Amino acid sequence: MPDIVRITSDELVAEISSLGSEMQSLQTTDGRDWLWNGDAAFWTGRSPILFPIVGKAPGNHIAVDGVSYEMGQHGFARRAEWVLADASTSTCRFEFESSQDTLKTYPFAFLLSLTHSLEGHSLTVTAEVENRDSRPMPFGLGYHPAFLWPLPGGEGKPHTITLDNGAEPLLTRLEDGLVTRDKLPSPFSKGHLTLSHDLFEADAMIFAEGAGKGLTYAAEGGPSLKFAFDNLPNLALWQKVGAPFLCVEPWHGTAAEAGGSAEMAKRPYATILSPGEKAQFAFTVEIIG
Repeated sequence: MPDIVRITSDELVAEISSLGSEMQSLQTTDGRDWLWNGDAAFWTGRSPILFPIVGKAPGNHIAVDGVSYEMGQHGFARRAEWVLADASTSTCRFEFESSQDTLKTYPFAFLLSLTHSLEGHSLTVTAEVENRDSRPMPFGLGYHPAFLWPLPGGEGKPHTITLDNGAEPLLTRLEDGLVTRDKLPSPFSKGHLTLSHDLFEADAMIFAEGAGKGLTYAAEGGPSLKFAFDNLPNLALWQKVGAPFLCVEPWHGTAAEAGGSAEMAKRPYATILSPGEKAQFAFTVEIIG
């Protein structure tokens, strides 16, 4: 069985599993739940980490320098057992290192760490990727946390997404799990979007560019979640249609393009690290109300 680490602040309590370093719950100290519970009737995920790819690869295969490797949707880190490297009352860090098994599908030596930290009403999740290989390492990394819809105390109220930058980013959709090259009109109006379940009948809404570095997910006149993103330029919003959750997904990298290359280095918005180089990707969510 996976190990569960519990961390706390004056206002929040979170539990993180060693399986995938995935957050299992996020509560305010008054007992209200904010994170989706993983009910298998809809979706068993709660807050998986996506690595070394975000989304799908063509035919579930990536390529590195012309050599093909099998790779499932969102990569393998979310289904792996991680090692607890450090923990305190309010913070824990799990690590996941390349192995003989990972090298069979992703031929690079790496170290991936994920830190969950609580302070007051805020949760910060920071991923660090280190290239321990002898050649440049391409990858994608993304977050996939699911928050309740409706938010606690927001029952019966319209729920909205408001972008900090007030933008109207163009919409990208998926075709057989791969991003299309067509750019569709933005569903945002001056940075504002009122959510409805039918928005997700065509799967995730992806905003590859222009969504900015922060947003607020809110119940009108009720509670809200304020997000800030660091080194995560791509945004997706997703739910299983009709399910009582909304995934707010900041990414660095997207699924491969429909009709595009399987090469890892040519995936949209791929990060490529030199040998010995590290990169960090973080988001913070503040619970208000």
